[in-house]
Amino acid sequence: MSDAFTPILLAFPTVLALAIVVAFGAPVIGALRRAGAGQRVRDDGPQRHLQKEGTPTMGGVLIVGATVLAAVAGQLWLTRTLTVQMGALLAVMLAYGCIGAADDWLKIRRGRSLGLRARQKLLLQMVVGVAFVYALAGQRAIDAAGMSATVQPLAMAWSVFWLLAMVGTSNAVNLSDGLDGLAAGLCTVATAGFAVLALRAGDSEVAVLAAALLGACLGFLFFNRHPARIFMGDVGSLALGGALAAMAAWLDSPIALIALCLVPFIEAGSVMIQVISFKATGKRVFKMSPIHHHFELSGWPETRVVWTFWGVGAVAAAVTVWASVR
Repeated sequence: MSDAFTPILLAFPTVLALAIVVAFGAPVIGALRRAGAGQRVRDDGPQRHLQKEGTPTMGGVLIVGATVLAAVAGQLWLTRTLTVQMGALLAVMLAYGCIGAADDWLKIRRGRSLGLRARQKLLLQMVVGVAFVYALAGQRAIDAAGMSATVQPLAMAWSVFWLLAMVGTSNAVNLSDGLDGLAAGLCTVATAGFAVLALRAGDSEVAVLAAALLGACLGFLFFNRHPARIFMGDVGSLALGGALAAMAAWLDSPIALIALCLVPFIEAGSVMIQVISFKATGKRVFKMSPIHHHFELSGWPETRVVWTFWGVGAVAAAVTVWASVR
């Protein structure tokens, strides 16, 4: 890929996705409101969140739809064809989005904040992950019969790692989606980082998808910033997490995934620590998990928590990109 393509490659799918989300945001909010797709707030959460009850959710359809359209358009503009790689990346995002949509819809129908059972959601996520890892291995022409006994375990460990990474990242982003604009902002930072890393690696498909996701997340923030007019729901957070992990897997960069998704992983880690501590000692480490709720219950305004977490994510992304250009 020539350097002349770099700014255009980043700008076209980014601007297109942003424009689609901004253009269709208000109509989608109205449609979701009329359909009764309102957010259900946990009774045991921070009391200030009760005012969010009924805010339209499932807004992730905007992010997913705009990303698909912009990524396809960007790829066709660049290469005049859709590659297997782009198809696999988009398939992961769409599949995880469908899992999230089913979860959201069950919550709405049941009128409570519980949709799919945890094991059902986990099983579906793993099925999608296995399919993607298999496709990735095939695309890279890994021939198990021709591999040495030493390499085979490494290939298996590589596949298992990325399977777990996909499931873990999708759930980590889902856990971080608890405050106005938090997950959308963190994913904006992460996708910007992936766009730069993909361009440096010469991977146009990941670069185009990351740029499209960047634009879609930026556009969604226009409606999702405090006070939020719409929430992305699981359809958005699971799709975003799955796409981030899939891009990292195709770039074969686990360090980039950890660094660019640092805050969501911290959020997921806080939940694990809370559960383990309570089961082992009967005591809680945090006032509430995920950890963004701990800061809320400690007296921080919601906007302060969001901006602080965005800042941590931005610093991690900046360091990651800086390290890649050294």
